Amino acid sequence: MIVRYALAGLFAILAFPAIGQTPDLPYPVIPRAVTADPPVDAKYPARFEVIHVPSGGVNINGIVMVAAGRGPHPTFLLFHGLPGNEKNLDLAQAIRRAGWTVVTINYRGSWGSPGDFRFAQNLEDARNTLAFMRDPANAEKLGIDPKRIAIGGHSMGGWVTLETIAADPKLLGAVSISEGDVGGIGKLPRAAMVATMRDNMETLAGVTPESMADEVTAHADDWALSKQVPALKDRRLLVLYGNDFVKSASEQLIEQLKAAGAKSLQTAYVPTDHSWSDRRIMLEALVIDWLQALPAH
Repeated sequence: MIVRYALAGLFAILAFPAIGQTPDLPYPVIPRAVTADPPVDAKYPARFEVIHVPSGGVNINGIVMVAAGRGPHPTFLLFHGLPGNEKNLDLAQAIRRAGWTVVTINYRGSWGSPGDFRFAQNLEDARNTLAFMRDPANAEKLGIDPKRIAIGGHSMGGWVTLETIAADPKLLGAVSISEGDVGGIGKLPRAAMVATMRDNMETLAGVTPESMADEVTAHADDWALSKQVPALKDRRLLVLYGNDFVKSASEQLIEQLKAAGAKSLQTAYVPTDHSWSDRRIMLEALVIDWLQALPAH
């Protein structure tokens, strides 16, 4: 996750006027999948698969939590943040209990995946993972319904999610959880950027705080989420945000999407920290309720 308060000043400067603190979504009824295991399917049990996704000349590491039942299953691709200490695997397990297969990956150069870490490569890894999931042989083996794939991500993973669905209208929809606007980070003073990267690079290979800052500076305009609003307004989106240092970035994006005429946007503000540390059940309920309301085909 991007978890350092050096970003707070920038987002306060860039923010639109504050949106009301009442969630657009009602407080969810807690789905059974959040609190109880599903019936055991002896013939088609839930299972755990390790995958290696070709991307950029290497095979990145990933896992698949295959839902119980014959399948194919609707599938949720979940992206972690920078560096990804909070991987939201409790959320992944709850989504699987709700009948969805869940895929997660580690970007190149992170958490043991080969290669060097680069922000730009995160977007490539996302596209290549979707291609892997849509490959007929892989989809059959893993019980994935390639026509029913939704994606989601937390913090930097929210940025990966929004950039990815902006370019891929075939996806069912996307969930952004306390997204960090990487383009916005590129507008920070260099010293603040370097300090932020230094505090968020554990497990990352082939980078320095300075090289990470240089990359986001060079792409500050290209990677700003505001640039994707014309495409995002036509996507099904759930934007979740809390009382953290990226709150104003979420508010800005929501305001821009509403101004652009977004018709399939749902949002919820929950007073919690960046990791949703004390609202995990709320997070699971909001995401599962939204997923279950997506079109069946």
